[in-house]
Amino acid sequence: MAQKKKRHKKGGLTQPRNIATLLSVLFPGLGQFYNRRILKGFIFLILSVSFLVTTWDYIDIGLWGIVTLGTVPQEHHSVQLLLQGLISLIVLIFGIAIYIFNIKDARGDAIAREQGKSKPTLLQGIADFYSRGFPYYMILPGLVMLVFIVVLPLLFMLALAFTDYNQYNSPPRNLLSWVGFDNFKSLVTIDIWKDTFFSVFTWTIVWTVIATSLQIVLGLFLALLVNDKRIKFKRSIRTVLILPWAIPAFVSILIFSALFNPTFGAINRDLLSHLNIMIPWLSDPFWAKTALIMIQTWLGFPFVFALFTGVLQSVPQDMYEAADVDGGTRWQKFQHITMPHLLFATAPLLIMQYAQNFNNFNIIYLFNEGNPAVRGQNAGGTDILISWVYKLTFETNNYNMAAAITIIMGLVISIFAFFQFRKTAAFKEEERY
Repeated sequence: MAQKKKRHKKGGLTQPRNIATLLSVLFPGLGQFYNRRILKGFIFLILSVSFLVTTWDYIDIGLWGIVTLGTVPQEHHSVQLLLQGLISLIVLIFGIAIYIFNIKDARGDAIAREQGKSKPTLLQGIADFYSRGFPYYMILPGLVMLVFIVVLPLLFMLALAFTDYNQYNSPPRNLLSWVGFDNFKSLVTIDIWKDTFFSVFTWTIVWTVIATSLQIVLGLFLALLVNDKRIKFKRSIRTVLILPWAIPAFVSILIFSALFNPTFGAINRDLLSHLNIMIPWLSDPFWAKTALIMIQTWLGFPFVFALFTGVLQSVPQDMYEAADVDGGTRWQKFQHITMPHLLFATAPLLIMQYAQNFNNFNIIYLFNEGNPAVRGQNAGGTDILISWVYKLTFETNNYNMAAAITIIMGLVISIFAFFQFRKTAAFKEEERY
């Protein structure tokens, strides 16, 4: 017995763990048969054979299609082959995951044999699965749905950014080709794309920063004002200030679009006309952008106001009383007591406001569809990146450029959100636990 244990410790090929691992590598289920786990071996064997029989042809064609995107025009559809190839990769990853799990399972059972542990009975195996594997089994349907509903469209979009899929080259009449980073290069080298991209990207940043900052500042100012002890009828005032949030945003935007109409809108006709002023709100890019910023400030401040109002109620009053004893001014109490509490509790949500306005498609499209037109550009004067992507996709069919711009948008938001979240006090406090 001592010699047997010594031989096992040497780690040769005759060691059960290595034999079981090798057999599982050769074909799933063989390692389990070697470990005398017959039922488990049959399960892995049936799963593996079923997977190969049902998916082999599909995966074979899919992998060929994603590499070539077709070889015969009007017979092969490049988009369908690309989609089938992506699905094949996902299915193949699931198959590889089962294959790796089979190897680890066989090796783990073999190690248990080396340590002299008895083989578990069927009931013990079911109990072990329930205690350890049941949660994973229950989340598996949700994971599969997530992969095919969220991950697959994202992968498809990423793939299109590296093809030549546009209105002049579309299947099945033409075959698509992989073009590498040419679409991204076109955004910064070809004049019409370069001018449009930098103009729209700059306006998107300006729009995000100014519109979001104004709604935050206005919401903070009103929250501090209503929270003041000298203010009466607080509940009524809060109700009135939150009313714009209760109205659906698209309804408010359409109403504002009519109000800002330079011909029959109430702002020009009933207000500014008394001052002999007529502002081209919809035909001049500068005034259209100004109107959009004002509308977004109106639409966004109620949420920030409600957020800050709730946090202000939780600030300990004894801190203000201690500051009064020390002779602190209103500004000092605001700077050292109020703002730290507000930012600690709301910083992540405020960051999300910036990210939301960066992709705020509704207000841009519903107000004036990104117009007015700008000479030498294929985007409107008020288009932000997301509305430009919409036009490229549904109006001009430049799917490859739309996908490339979408990737850039995702990178900008991800990088911005990551670094901002890492610097917020709330995020750092959470990391301690």
